[in-house]
Amino acid sequence: MSTQATAKSFWRTLSPIQWGGFLTLLAVIIWALKFYECFDNGTQSAIDWILSSWVLGIHQDFSHGWMIPFISAYMLVQAFRKNEPTSASGSLHGLWILILGALVFLISVRTFQVRIALGSIPFLLTGTVWCYWGWAAARRCAFPFFYLWLLIPHPILQQATVGMQIIATQLAHHFVALCGIQTIVEGTSITFATGNWDSFQIAEGCSGMRSLMALFMLSCAWGYLADKLSLWKRITLALSAIPLSIIANAFRVGSIFICAEYINPAFASKTWHDWSGLLFFFPASLLGLTLLHGLLAQEIPFLKRRKTIVTRSATYTGKEEQCS
Repeated sequence: MSTQATAKSFWRTLSPIQWGGFLTLLAVIIWALKFYECFDNGTQSAIDWILSSWVLGIHQDFSHGWMIPFISAYMLVQAFRKNEPTSASGSLHGLWILILGALVFLISVRTFQVRIALGSIPFLLTGTVWCYWGWAAARRCAFPFFYLWLLIPHPILQQATVGMQIIATQLAHHFVALCGIQTIVEGTSITFATGNWDSFQIAEGCSGMRSLMALFMLSCAWGYLADKLSLWKRITLALSAIPLSIIANAFRVGSIFICAEYINPAFASKTWHDWSGLLFFFPASLLGLTLLHGLLAQEIPFLKRRKTIVTRSATYTGKEEQCS
């Protein structure tokens, strides 16, 4: 059975009455999240709050958040294209997840915590799918739905920015020392030992937190879409974004000091500082994810080629022995 025919048989499992109930429930969820203005002194809904934070740049470390719903939708489509069930039957067990999501949303309204309201979205969507299409469909939808949690700006991660600044400063200090540049570290400030250029302050933007969150968003989706990896390998690939982003950011910050020493301090503090993230950090991080994925999936080209050569050599030797 083709994928298109399978998809049609799946979506046709609901009767018109069931479709009406599903769409009504979905409309209630959308209304509660988008049009029920109960946050920020009754002036914003949960969706309005997160949209305004992206547009106004209130949470700069989560400026990539607008991409997450699109990535989640893509993963949802891929989940059903690969393993589409031929039939589906609803289950009342999904009501427990749906009720849990509703309780989480009510708690957010009572406590005026908009982040908790956003956190209820995966429970509401997963419970709805479970009620109408059963556990098999809900299980496939679970990760794309809970992936939406990554769009929530978390205060703990914002508070960790200072720690990330210190880590970036220390690693950059040791990196440039290997390049023959002696620096003095004072907190998040680095000064050249001979005074050839003024001190550089590692600001919040250079902490790497924004890049870490963007790379973690990408690595989680990468691990989910990697078919040939087991569960622990997918988790390893997703969590690898943390050390990769820290190391890549340290090299990026160190490259600024190298440009200041060997090229021009003004070029380093302005031009290279503004463009090094795009030209250095993300290519290096993506290369690290690619190599790690190849290592976990055992798809490194030169290893496969070497294995093929050895097999052919052994076969050829065996034929020679038979001829002799």
